Amino acid sequence: MCAITGIIGIGENINKKLYDMLLTLKHRGPDSSGVYVDGTISRGKLEELTVPQGNLGLGHNLLSIVGSEVAQPLKHNEIILICNGEIYNYSQLYSEIVRESNYIFKTDSDSEIVLALINQYYNGSLSPCIMKVMERLDGDYTFAAYDGKDLVAVRDPLGVKPLYYGNENGIFGFASEKKALWKVGINETISLPPNSMLYYQKTASSHELIPLPSRLSWKVDPSSEKSKTKNTLINPDKEHFKRILKDLIQKSVQKRIKGLDKVGILFSGGVDSTILAVICKNLGVQTDLYAVGSEDSPDLIFARKVASDMDLPLYIQMVDEAIVREYTSLVLNAIEEWNVMKLGVGMTGYLAAKLAHENGERVMLSGQGADELFGGYHRYLDLYHQKGEGAQEDLKGDVENLYHVNLERDDKVCMASSVELRVPYLDLQIIDMAMDIPMKYKISDPSDKMRKCILREVASQLGVPQEIVKRPKKAAQYGSGIHKILRKRVLKDQEYMGQLKKSFKFIDI
Repeated sequence: MCAITGIIGIGENINKKLYDMLLTLKHRGPDSSGVYVDGTISRGKLEELTVPQGNLGLGHNLLSIVGSEVAQPLKHNEIILICNGEIYNYSQLYSEIVRESNYIFKTDSDSEIVLALINQYYNGSLSPCIMKVMERLDGDYTFAAYDGKDLVAVRDPLGVKPLYYGNENGIFGFASEKKALWKVGINETISLPPNSMLYYQKTASSHELIPLPSRLSWKVDPSSEKSKTKNTLINPDKEHFKRILKDLIQKSVQKRIKGLDKVGILFSGGVDSTILAVICKNLGVQTDLYAVGSEDSPDLIFARKVASDMDLPLYIQMVDEAIVREYTSLVLNAIEEWNVMKLGVGMTGYLAAKLAHENGERVMLSGQGADELFGGYHRYLDLYHQKGEGAQEDLKGDVENLYHVNLERDDKVCMASSVELRVPYLDLQIIDMAMDIPMKYKISDPSDKMRKCILREVASQLGVPQEIVKRPKKAAQYGSGIHKILRKRVLKDQEYMGQLKKSFKFIDI
């Protein structure tokens, strides 16, 4: 993954501001940088980069994962592209584009797939072609494109990768993290929603949000071909769902570790992360487990047991009050908002990613999304009791809101250590299939304290140890013990909190 930035100043030279934005986000892409400013592209190490003068600029910091990934911006004809993401159907699209068009690829970077598709559909206007491009992409991404007249920026259908924008004091800008906008005087930032395109018209010096068609099956127009095909399916039984779900999860993991020699797993010893560990090990990639917790916390007890049973290396970051005090400000700087729940969960990811980075990892997997898809949270028990199958609508709403509730936080705490987080359960095929699974297969009855029944049964088929299959859900901040330390000790220290408030100008603590 990478960082992308863009800035437009009306009658103002933006080169220093663009450089400051990239410098602020260097942790997201320490390998190389590049800029486009008013027709000129410059690439190189950020410390040595020359940023041309002008009033419209795009910037990119590169975190190289696999392949001969190149510094961006990329350019073909009049189209300029910056992209932060992974395109999982890169190989398929490459073959299709070679057959369909005369585009000649210059790199093996998956980001060039996006550039090639834009050029294939471009007919003098960026806005109409972006919808066609996104329909063909399978991946987690944000990207921005510019054709000399208009600038567009989008994010993937679920919002796995973050993008923020703002317009203040004659400056319009966007960036992968809020702090880059704060740095250049854009204090009020907005998270770009999935299924929306940020469109800036240079001639009018104005921007707007343009709605995009949803890729989630329950949001698709009932008259569409996809919906018609879906509605002709018979109602399959539980075994059918289990068979398909098992296959989809394995394929989702496989495409997210393709080309990697090693992968880290944000590991709690729960059923979601253990499924990922089992699949990665079976696929033959070096699998390293990363756990965070206080002494004798539930997550560490189970993580140690599973790692031993599976003969996988486990790296542990122990947590106590001193560690929580030391890292609270660092995690807060990463998540960019004051929310104690997010702070607790975010610290788990932050510490795991830091440990992974020190061990040479570039990519980690997490079980994010499994609870929303398969009814893992305790509140779903009450909803199921009240609504029966109607509780599925609450799960759908939670999935649609994942981008600002969990995904932005998780991406940013891992990228603070230059580690890319991938989320196999949030593959679009898995999401659509999961929302076809009746609630009765997710929660057996209103007294079901385990929940996620069908996922647990798939876990058992995959070879997950039975004590993990039957382990009750424990939220990350509770399973690690961090939340208790925060609430009962650290946040009650008035002097500490006073210093924390002084440290953050743009976060209301």
